[in-house]
Amino acid sequence: MEQTKESQYQFLLDLEKSGLEQFGLMSSQIWRDDPRRLGIFLARYKFVAKMFSGMKRVLEVGCADGFGTRVVRQEVQEVVATDFDPVFVSRNQGRPQGKWNIRFQAHDMLGGPLAEGFDGVFAVDVIEHIPTVDEDRFVANLAASLHPQGVCLVGTPSLESQIYASAPSKAGHVNCKTAPKLKELMRRHFHNVFIFSMNDEMVHTGFYPMAHYLFALCCHRKCP
Repeated sequence: MEQTKESQYQFLLDLEKSGLEQFGLMSSQIWRDDPRRLGIFLARYKFVAKMFSGMKRVLEVGCADGFGTRVVRQEVQEVVATDFDPVFVSRNQGRPQGKWNIRFQAHDMLGGPLAEGFDGVFAVDVIEHIPTVDEDRFVANLAASLHPQGVCLVGTPSLESQIYASAPSKAGHVNCKTAPKLKELMRRHFHNVFIFSMNDEMVHTGFYPMAHYLFALCCHRKCP
């Protein structure tokens, strides 16, 4: 029988027998090509998790391969994770969830809200992919997915960061914004909007033009 040199690690071999955890499509590519990005990526989800800590039901919009979703699930009772691309959703549904019990489903937020009265809704790295002509419809549907006291959190690369973006990123980033423009958009749909800057893993309230990433924390939705 194979044994680890330190007995406290023996249980890891037992876990291995039941199958090791797997990366998804995007997280696998990041780990292969630029592993440092995983730390930054997961830090964004940790910020969402801490802002939503204690909530009962939370909706993720644009979950992709769902790699960061468990970080939020650690702090809330239930997560419904959606993506408009069924390729990602089908693979997420096919991976064992174990104790995390995240519900993955296909849904296009431009087509309408997922009107289940969620306590929180968040979209990490999504709004920059939404054409400007559709952005108000997208945010309105985010708001309509919440109960009246629900909270929305949107994260996006800043417009200023795009000179450093890779070619594949630039191809998909059709709507990056400055902090004032992001706040202006979200204020059309929420009464209170708080903007945070982010550089690598650090979230702060520093000088917006030097922020690589932005978060908009939005409360008290406006009635349509």
